[in-house]
Amino acid sequence: MDNENKNVINIDLPEEISEGVYSNMTIVSHSQGEFVIDFVRLMPANKKAKVKSRIVMNPENAKRTLAALQDSIIKYENQFGKIQLPERNAAHGPLKITSFKGEA
Repeated sequence: MDNENKNVINIDLPEEISEGVYSNMTIVSHSQGEFVIDFVRLMPANKKAKVKSRIVMNPENAKRTLAALQDSIIKYENQFGKIQLPERNAAHGPLKITSFKGEA
């Protein structure tokens, strides 16, 4: 086996996962050994949000994911323009999470 074939990874994407899960909010937490990213769906005029997916990864993979996201955002903005984040003003106040039920 040559070096080129050693670096090839075949990835299977099952149909039920290929559709994705919509999320409009993320909660990121960490311990010494892992990062936990909860993908949440918060619907308008609803005070209750639901975690739709949870990803747990080691610190090295979290840093690789951050780098990949940064690279992808730069490419996106070069193609489509700067992503503008809305300012949170005093009228809306900070987002407060009052409870977080579930198991880690």
